[in-house]
Amino acid sequence: MYRFFEPKGGHDTGKQPAAPAQVALAVNGMGTFNWDVADGVMRYDDGGLAVMGFRPGEFDGRLATLGERMLPSELPTIEGLVDRALKERSGFSLYFRVRHRNGRLRWTHTQGHIVRDTQGRPVRVIGIIRDASQELRAVDQTEQLRQARDDRRRQADIVGHVSDALVPTVTVEDVAEALTTTRLMERVGASSIILGLIDNGRMELVGSNGVPEDLIRDFHLSRLSEPLPLTEAVRTREAVFVTSRTEFIERYPALAPYLTKFPEAAAAVYLPLIAHDIPIGAVGLTYEGRAHFPQDERTVLTALGKVIAQSLQRALLYDQEHELAAGLQTAMLPGNLPHVPGLLLATRYQPTRARGGIGGDWYDALTLPDGRFAAVVGDVQGHDVTAAAVMGQLRIALRAYAAEGHPPTTVMARASAFLAELDTDRFATCLLALLDPRTGAIAIVRAGHPEPVLRRPDGTCVWLDVPGGLPLGLTRSGAQPAYPVSETVLEPGSTLVMCTDGLIEARAEDLDQGRGRLLDALVTGPAPPEDLANHLLHTMAAYTGEEDDVALLVLKRSPGRPDPAPRMEATITPADPDALRAARRALRTALHDWSLDALSDTAELLACELATNALLHTAGNATLTATPVRNGGRGLRLAVTDTSPASPRRRAATEECTSGRGLVLIEELASTWGIEPRGSGKTVWCELSLDQL
Repeated sequence: MYRFFEPKGGHDTGKQPAAPAQVALAVNGMGTFNWDVADGVMRYDDGGLAVMGFRPGEFDGRLATLGERMLPSELPTIEGLVDRALKERSGFSLYFRVRHRNGRLRWTHTQGHIVRDTQGRPVRVIGIIRDASQELRAVDQTEQLRQARDDRRRQADIVGHVSDALVPTVTVEDVAEALTTTRLMERVGASSIILGLIDNGRMELVGSNGVPEDLIRDFHLSRLSEPLPLTEAVRTREAVFVTSRTEFIERYPALAPYLTKFPEAAAAVYLPLIAHDIPIGAVGLTYEGRAHFPQDERTVLTALGKVIAQSLQRALLYDQEHELAAGLQTAMLPGNLPHVPGLLLATRYQPTRARGGIGGDWYDALTLPDGRFAAVVGDVQGHDVTAAAVMGQLRIALRAYAAEGHPPTTVMARASAFLAELDTDRFATCLLALLDPRTGAIAIVRAGHPEPVLRRPDGTCVWLDVPGGLPLGLTRSGAQPAYPVSETVLEPGSTLVMCTDGLIEARAEDLDQGRGRLLDALVTGPAPPEDLANHLLHTMAAYTGEEDDVALLVLKRSPGRPDPAPRMEATITPADPDALRAARRALRTALHDWSLDALSDTAELLACELATNALLHTAGNATLTATPVRNGGRGLRLAVTDTSPASPRRRAATEECTSGRGLVLIEELASTWGIEPRGSGKTVWCELSLDQL
């Protein structure tokens, strides 16, 4: 039994003369042996041969023949024990199993005594061998029960591991990522996994691990009618078990070229994913070193498919709701943003990952008639359709108030009153910035909203100290809340970042940590606003977990000063009789510089009518402005701004009347005209075109 080699001499018959003692041993399922260590010859009596399963005359005395009867998995252990006994001890006792001719395994016990020569070298081993099957039957049964319990525990753990992995998932992408992690595959004992979803009669492969890329590429979006294991599981609504490569090729010939990349001894199961009696996809698992699936394991795997289907169905519903919510939110936001020379603008809206994915965050930007640029960021309380609807109404109201030319504090106060009148029990925070692109002068007003962040040309970043008022909608009836204005200058090359609190707030952190983290992200961020907006969203999402929706507006003033737009401006005061004459001369000079001399007479006439009307009907000064325009051709825009909110009215004028013909002249001579409120005043404007001449 030790170092199985041929004996030096001839073959021994393995049979010793029978003796009464040997007969008694054989009757009790025992026998004796005599092992010549030097020659490597083993001799058994009749009882020993019977225990080892040899017929009389069958055993040739070779240790190699004994090894053929033993289990290969146990031989190394037996050899090690005997070898150690020959070197260190005077005997050994061990149990091993012998496979008889009929294939049955029998537990056997042997004890040996080592005979040594005068120099201590082992020369012979004598001992007994006996049938231990009865003795170890209870042990074997206990081992089988333990193995069965371990198998059941392992199978239950598989479902538990998968369930735990799927608990935090929200989207289909989350489910696919959780199922295909290497850690989960190790826990369930699989060597590869593939996940597919039904999409318009095809199988879309959405996740995999351990599957060749060319197989994914070639069978992505396969028709459900094609003979493939995933599609068969969906068509039959039954789990598909495959236990050999030959079976794979016979059932799915199209997969034959790819099977060489899988181990020869591999089995696979493909589970249909059915939710509410509707197939939504299938998942496939491959196992190495498997040749069959016991019935209890098949039952567990079928249950596993149901667990995955439930999570996937939940994720599909979330994705559908999220897509609908994002579409609604996008529809509420401005479609096109204005292009302003000298300014670079980037905006982002990122919905929350929470269920529904819709909120009241918004951004807006518009160019005002006086050339200033208005940027707005706000957040209506709540995460539901009502919040989105209120946001849409409030955004339009703010845009209208700003376009009317009201000062920023008035815009905010009117917006607050508007929201209170909606009677929705919702409040909103808001941040408004009015910027003059030519000078960089900026006026900022905030209503319960986070301040803007400024990145200067030298790269330093600070939160601007902007005093704030109450959130919008908290106005008491008849009260006008105070919204102080903070004024500063946005230098060329500076960047202003306006955001909602979802970008900086994390549930488990203090708000100051988020504010500091945003400064760090802004310092290391790229210069272009588009790239910077992406950088801020990606960097901050790692900490906030996208628990709230985010509206982000990044505004940068170009490093080089833009060429100022041609513009003539003159102030006309009632106390200065020469003011109107000086304004007419300045207008003619400007028209000559702009090569618009052909419009001089008409422009001077209309400018005088507009200015005179303002001086007669208001108590303050009037401002005349003229700018060249190109609306399909070359033209001129005239505007007179005064401090009276009253709009001019057209009156019937007889031949004897000396007034009342101003608006008639404007209507006849101008290509278009209009009136724009400007806070406590107004602007009356008109346009002339060379095409009219």
